[in-house]
Amino acid sequence: MSTASTQLPEGRYGRSADERADRKLKIIGGVLGVALITLTGWFGYDYIGGTKISAQVITFKAVSDGAVEVHLEVHKDSGASGYCTLRSQSAEGAEVGRADFRFDQDSSRVDKVVTLRTTARGSTAELLGCHSG
Repeated sequence: MSTASTQLPEGRYGRSADERADRKLKIIGGVLGVALITLTGWFGYDYIGGTKISAQVITFKAVSDGAVEVHLEVHKDSGASGYCTLRSQSAEGAEVGRADFRFDQDSSRVDKVVTLRTTARGSTAELLGCHSG
């Protein structure tokens, strides 16, 4: 007595269900991979090429026990808006004042003297950073 083979002849009836599932998974993986690369590229471009605002403290002067005048020079894209954060410390190193100053002018260079209010006499004026928005 001979036993009949349970395997189908190779290449006669098309792809098996496992081969079709593997192909679908490869297509789905490729689409998701391209989407992930595109999203990562977009966020990277926005982070690197986004609106940049930079500034520097030119001079500062304690005008009283409650205020420090800071001469600030800001460079930004024309028409961009943003703010810079300044702080002042006492001679002992304690923070006595911190404030954000907005810059909404259309020019790409803003040269401005701002007054930072303090709780005690400030001996420094430090630029903590600038942000667009």
